[in-house]
Amino acid sequence: MNNLLTKLAAANIPTFQNETSQFDVSIQNILNIVIGLLGIVAVVVIIIGGVTYMTSSGDAGKVKKAKDTILYGVIGLVVVALAYAIVNFVITGIINKS
Repeated sequence: MNNLLTKLAAANIPTFQNETSQFDVSIQNILNIVIGLLGIVAVVVIIIGGVTYMTSSGDAGKVKKAKDTILYGVIGLVVVALAYAIVNFVITGIINKS
């Protein structure tokens, strides 16, 4: 009986490491969703630039605007990819340190 009471008492002791781990995983999931949405926005910007380029009919102003839009979309996509890598590196380091 004493052994059973000891096990029940030990089971009810809160562990803060488990809560911190769940918090870190939740933060990582939220950041991954935000970064994913930003990646989708960058791809949409590239598509809009491509459509603008295709419908420019040789107008130099529209062609330049389309090329700039595509360039900004590609730069945004690179920034999102680097942000994803950095966030995962940092969060993994924090989780492993805990």
